[in-house]
Amino acid sequence: MIEVRVAEIRVSGVETAPVVVLVEVGGAGRRLPIWMSHGGAAAIFGATDEPDEDRPSIHDVAGQLALALAEPLIEARITACDEGEYYAELVFANRAIATRASDAIAVALRVGCRVLCAPEVLDEYGLIPAPDADPLVGDDEVERFREFLDSVNPDDFSGGPEKL
Repeated sequence: MIEVRVAEIRVSGVETAPVVVLVEVGGAGRRLPIWMSHGGAAAIFGATDEPDEDRPSIHDVAGQLALALAEPLIEARITACDEGEYYAELVFANRAIATRASDAIAVALRVGCRVLCAPEVLDEYGLIPAPDADPLVGDDEVERFREFLDSVNPDDFSGGPEKL
């Protein structure tokens, strides 16, 4: 498994599916765009804010439950992609629970655990940045990638957006 982190959450409007871009930590710095529902993107974006203690979201509650278990959450894994649908799991010491990629990322961000991606998913769907660009910074590379995101749609990646 390869560690990734959320690099960008892009929402272009209600007609277009939001995309969350994961970037490979270390290695080639490949970027993995995952199209998802507006709710999934909002849950990931919401993980950057302090939770409302009086009215927590379901992802905040799930994160608190994951921390409270005798068997705490270790990591989230993006395990597969089939026709544009990404599959994931939340991994505990003695078990893994299947979940949607957006939910796995949202919970992982809330509890501060790593997000990992199966090498074969990054090999097939990851986008390699220009060789002279810093994969985590590079303003020119980021701008080119944003232009790419603006010009591409989920159907360009084997079958359409993730169904959430």
